[in-house]
Amino acid sequence: MTAGRIIISLDFELHWGRFDKYGLAPYLEYYQNTLDAIPRILALFEENGIHATWATVGSLMAENREEWETFAPRKLPEFRREKFAGVQWYRDSDIQAELGLFAPHLVRQILDTPFQELGSHTYTHYYTAVEGADTESFGEELLSSKRIATDKFGVDLKSLVFPRNQYDGAYLKTAYEAGYEVARINPRDWFWKASPTDSLLKRIFRTGDTLVPVGYRSSFDLTHTSTGEIVKIPASRLLRPYRENSIFNEKRISRIKAEIDRACAMGEAYHLWWHPHNFGHLPEENIKVLGNLLNFVRNKIESGQLVSQTMYEFANSLDKISSESREGARFGANK
Repeated sequence: MTAGRIIISLDFELHWGRFDKYGLAPYLEYYQNTLDAIPRILALFEENGIHATWATVGSLMAENREEWETFAPRKLPEFRREKFAGVQWYRDSDIQAELGLFAPHLVRQILDTPFQELGSHTYTHYYTAVEGADTESFGEELLSSKRIATDKFGVDLKSLVFPRNQYDGAYLKTAYEAGYEVARINPRDWFWKASPTDSLLKRIFRTGDTLVPVGYRSSFDLTHTSTGEIVKIPASRLLRPYRENSIFNEKRISRIKAEIDRACAMGEAYHLWWHPHNFGHLPEENIKVLGNLLNFVRNKIESGQLVSQTMYEFANSLDKISSESREGARFGANK
């Protein structure tokens, strides 16, 4: 029987993913905790043989404001609400701090760690679902990310994660035209449908689904992954951060393990994702939880039940998987 697959992707964004909601100054310690946690996450990945895609905001790859400006997109969107415009926000700000905005040393560490893929999360965390977004300026964001990754790190980015999971067919096509070959998409459930804002009801159902099944099965058939111009890999589960004194911490992890068990049993794929900054509060507790979960995954890998892959590795294995599936069906028919 075909082994299950586990894909892990991380949305590496720091303050670029939060500039429209929070000021930078109150969260400097939070981001420092995140920067300290990332090498420990990488060490756990290496120790457990985990392949992962780091969907990184291109701006984090810059050393400073001057270098950031060198790679900034040439065409900007005309968002109706300016608070969503990352390029304009930073240009208009008087922020001098680099903490939370630039982290090229960690990008280098990601690339120096075995089995890690550097992916894109656009250049400034571009929101495609807000009024005023357009495919041309979105394409420029993607090209800016490619330019800085290639010029500084010699990497041609192939995998994309859309900020706030906002996308549609036109933006998927734009990503493909910009040279991206694989993208993470949302689960099929209605409460994960992309929108400019999330309703309270959506948030309730998303939280509830981490504890008990309220939506579709989280794993998916390897041969049914959507492959058109760009390979679309559904997300399965958000690894939510450890909460102090929460009775649900163990329940959430037990649910993830049960879902991985089912993916192994059915020969399906399971796509786990989170933000590194989710570890900014209570980093010790979150690292401990992750270590326990990855040890569980490693045991599945070592027993041959599970294969760990980056987004790009998984996308490139689909033809082989489909071929093996067809061959198995032919062989079975001839028995």
